[in-house]
Amino acid sequence: MPNASSRHRRGRRSRRQPREDPARNELVSRSLESAQQCLFNQDYGTAFVHYLLVLNLAPVLKDFARESFRFTLFKWADELDSVGRIQDLFDCYEQALELFPADEVILNSMGEHLFRMGFRDEAAGHFHKALKLKPDYPEARENFYRVANWLVERWHFLMLNDRRRNQKYQQAIQKAVQGGCSTVLDIGTGTGILGMCAKKAGAAEVYACELSKTMYELACEVLTANGMSGSIQILHMKSLEMEVPKDIPKRVSLVVTETVDAGLFGEGIIESLIHAWNHLLLPPQNAQGELRDPSQTGRVIPAGATVFGMAVECLEIRRHHRFRVSEVGGLSMAAAGELHSPVSCNTEPDESMEPYTTERLSRLPGGYRPLTQPFTALDIDFNNVQELEGLSSRVVQRVHLPVTQEGELDALAVWFQLHLDKENSLSTGPQEDTCWEQAIYPVQIHNSFTLIPGDQLIVEISCRDAYLRLCSVAVLRDGRELRLDSRLGSDLGTNPVPHANPEAELCSALACLQTEQNLPKDFVCMLECSEIALLNNQRYHESFRGALAKLIGSLKGARHSQEQRLGSDGTDGTSANLTRPIGNSATDSSDLLYVLDVSEGFSLLSLIAASQGPVKAYSSVEKTQQQEVLRRLAQSNHVPEQRLEFWLNYVQDEQAVLQRPSGEKLWSAIILDCVETCGLIRQKLMEKASLARCLLEEGGRIFPQSIVVHGMLVESDTLLLESAVQGQEPTLGFNIAPFINQFTVPVHVFLDFSTLECRHLSESVELFVLDLMETTANYTTRDVKVQATSSGRVTAVPFWYQVHLDEEISISSLSQDSHWKQAAVVLHQPLEVKGGDWVCLAVQLHKSSISISARIENEPEAMSESVEDLSALSTRQI
Repeated sequence: MPNASSRHRRGRRSRRQPREDPARNELVSRSLESAQQCLFNQDYGTAFVHYLLVLNLAPVLKDFARESFRFTLFKWADELDSVGRIQDLFDCYEQALELFPADEVILNSMGEHLFRMGFRDEAAGHFHKALKLKPDYPEARENFYRVANWLVERWHFLMLNDRRRNQKYQQAIQKAVQGGCSTVLDIGTGTGILGMCAKKAGAAEVYACELSKTMYELACEVLTANGMSGSIQILHMKSLEMEVPKDIPKRVSLVVTETVDAGLFGEGIIESLIHAWNHLLLPPQNAQGELRDPSQTGRVIPAGATVFGMAVECLEIRRHHRFRVSEVGGLSMAAAGELHSPVSCNTEPDESMEPYTTERLSRLPGGYRPLTQPFTALDIDFNNVQELEGLSSRVVQRVHLPVTQEGELDALAVWFQLHLDKENSLSTGPQEDTCWEQAIYPVQIHNSFTLIPGDQLIVEISCRDAYLRLCSVAVLRDGRELRLDSRLGSDLGTNPVPHANPEAELCSALACLQTEQNLPKDFVCMLECSEIALLNNQRYHESFRGALAKLIGSLKGARHSQEQRLGSDGTDGTSANLTRPIGNSATDSSDLLYVLDVSEGFSLLSLIAASQGPVKAYSSVEKTQQQEVLRRLAQSNHVPEQRLEFWLNYVQDEQAVLQRPSGEKLWSAIILDCVETCGLIRQKLMEKASLARCLLEEGGRIFPQSIVVHGMLVESDTLLLESAVQGQEPTLGFNIAPFINQFTVPVHVFLDFSTLECRHLSESVELFVLDLMETTANYTTRDVKVQATSSGRVTAVPFWYQVHLDEEISISSLSQDSHWKQAAVVLHQPLEVKGGDWVCLAVQLHKSSISISARIENEPEAMSESVEDLSALSTRQI
């Protein structure tokens, strides 16, 4: 507080106002005028330079020019992006942020570019800054949620909620430290929990390393909050790059790590531990068992692992990895060659293939059937550096597995037991209540193969590239070894793929005869697992076939009627001839109907349309190998070559796929990809539908016509455990939850609702309708009242879709054979309900993202009890 009794002093003379600089003002005025003129002429690069000059010379104009400057920046950035000038693009954003460091729109836009370029950590930082500046900025919030899925994977929450796992690690670390391991290195520290366990146990020195920038920064916050920032040194780097004494002063006596995936070695633990033993760890206890001071020797937690496996039959695995039908939408598939997923294991490494995928066997729709007893595939000692170094040179091991149940061989399922020390271990087995999934090695064979009791399945096990590889190679039956990679199905006793009918079988045989002369004999096309599942979804393709046939018949009838009317007026109808479309050769375009399929990835819908009569179909399939499959199928199904073309060959700007087939022609049908495999509405679907409607001829149609979103109130602890660290108690006594829960994403994707552990608290209810054909029929918000049928806690609202192709034909994303998964909105705080309560769900649509808030309608006092705005986000928005 000022001294009131002190004498008043003469103040300084006010500083003289700066004199106006006429030349400077003239330069600013002319540059601003030039910027506006260049913007009008769409010369965005020059306009951007002029705006930079103006705003640096006259910061007072920032508020006036902000909107125009943003628009110029974004347009110029798009141009730079399109020609690959990535460094210039980011330089422009840096210059813009020097002028407007607190502009949430510019920060969010730069984050989007960073994410697209693969700089996910940096993107998250920009989205986070934008949200801090404007917490209710929906674009930044949705982008942050999306990038959080990449940076902090959902298993972090599951692991931190897995008390048994945490306690086992804590016990093993405490025992080691109290036994004399005084210096500790935590490799891949994540939240820092294992390093903190070591420090809490009494370790004198603790070091940790983390490669992810996001997780590194999160760990730093956690250490500070727990008062350990000065006692644990955390490094932002790979352990493989660490050196003594450059990064840590001396070798340590204990390494703790959990850098293992469902297949044990997939996160590089072998390479990390070999490097650690050679460069960072003290030497191990000698093999003779001579006791030495633990502080002078090195050891690893976990100490080792045992890998188990078994052969399984599983329809869900089969339909995602092997093409299993002979006819799709009326098309014979005999000429397609071999179609299978990129997950295939051979004893020899193949960089184009993944050796395994991961699944939680207990949650697979339809379940699974073990065909053999579990067997031990591998034992590994992480404290034996010679064993680690010799792993990749081990001789391929052959094991014979007695078949115990009859069934179709679909995969080998693999899990492991992680030996933390002699007393503590963790199992990732399918019957365990664990945060782990299992590794799945699909069997890629041309035809199905049924194992029967008495058979022996021969499996080869190797680790050539430090990946565990299990390959089903043969079956021993009645003394004969039947190779599973053989194409001679009759000799192998395989079950041929069933044909839809005898006529299809005949067509398939003829198609093979027609095409085998012209095409490679062993043609193999790799498709994503979701694309294989889509091809196997016969109901989907039959529905599209029926809807397309109805539309084409209707349009043909309308044209015929028009021709008759023209004829009765005494005209010959020649005035109706239109400009020939792109890519057409000899065919008279005036009689053709034009269909555009803009589905993502591999799609047969364009070919199905082309097979329906006088149709010129355009496919958006981009990959050369997949285009070859479509050409082969067109030829074998007698679709004229000129009736199927590839639209992206004629579109210069891939961002502007929706445009006319020619200057004057319009589309008869446009097929939009409306739902992502993960269970979310595809990004910018409604914007695409609005543009597509303008490109349709009279009577033309968008497929699908509309999408009805259905949902249900459920109570599911599983979804809570996968979304955030639960409970008020600290994790092992450490304050971690507030920091990791910043990355909670309020929507779960890739759900199988049929196997989700949950209690249904209501019947299904219609949440929202998206009408792609009638713009006036759409709305942005809707209140939906649903009555609770049981008492409980509403923790989530799973949702799915009924996709209406027309008024009569529709497809459900909830059907057992659907290639789509489901998604769920998870409430931040569960909502307690009683049977008979009415719950009001406020459903909102924002840029194809669905938000839901929930309240109890019949208790006004409790309406604010649990209101959570939850966005169902598209993974492809950025």
